[in-house]
Amino acid sequence: MNVVVVGGAGFIGSHLTERLLAEGHSVDVVDSLVSGSLANLAESRASATAGGGELKIHTLDASAAEFDALVAMRSPQAIYHLGVLPPGSPAELAAAGTLASLMSVLEAARRQGGVKVVVGLSAVSLYGDVPGKEQPIKEGQPWSPVGVRGVVSRTIAELLGVYRETHAVEFTALALANVYGPRQRAEGGVVGAFAHALRRGAAPVMHGDGRQTRDFLYIDDAVDAFVRAAHRGTGLVVNVGTGVATSIRDLWGLMAGPDGCQPTQAPRRADDVARFALAPTRARIHLAWAPWTELGVGVRGLNR
Repeated sequence: MNVVVVGGAGFIGSHLTERLLAEGHSVDVVDSLVSGSLANLAESRASATAGGGELKIHTLDASAAEFDALVAMRSPQAIYHLGVLPPGSPAELAAAGTLASLMSVLEAARRQGGVKVVVGLSAVSLYGDVPGKEQPIKEGQPWSPVGVRGVVSRTIAELLGVYRETHAVEFTALALANVYGPRQRAEGGVVGAFAHALRRGAAPVMHGDGRQTRDFLYIDDAVDAFVRAAHRGTGLVVNVGTGVATSIRDLWGLMAGPDGCQPTQAPRRADDVARFALAPTRARIHLAWAPWTELGVGVRGLNR
């Protein structure tokens, strides 16, 4: 299978590229390298050299005219878009570029025909602050976007629906929990920030009192959902999470251990939701997917 991975040099994209190559697929990575890094693709290059699938890397913005020509030449069966407002980038500055790249992907898929588009969205930004009695959150929960990131995520989901209805471009949108794992940057999420602090022997910054909860999903589990979404879950927004809510201070205790230092307190962010966990029921039904990595196992070794 020929596959294009937009944002393939980023955290999630590079792990997805490795998995696809290991399964023998031909992968074209498209990345402007503004937030991604070629270093993230070192294992992918080694896998391709050792006889895995074919890998081609294009230092290219997906909104550039050359992208359409690439899709026409490679005739992929699926395009993964993982460049949707990457964590750590100011959403206000990246919003226009994100929507431009999505439109370029959708237009290329429309012109080519028969191309499945798979997109990853920030679930916490999309659903917003949901009452505890309505958690873990199911897909029927109304969207209540938080900040620019949330509004862009909702717009992307709606555009996918429009292109499916109007142009028969099939899609699956994965509403992702807080994905963590190797190669995550310090600014890429709280697990990455904590791991970075532990490696430096420094106290991390904890915004608010640390009682806010999140659903933490290991990278291998997330990648498995993306792989399955190439052939399943068509026309759906699918929650990809564990259903388990863990407080930020409990996360730090788990990662730092009993002898860990106390985090430095900082004001709670204005758009920080109080609690969050995703119900993976639809993913089990439509993707035949379920998470398998417990948080304690997943964070083990990240600080080394």
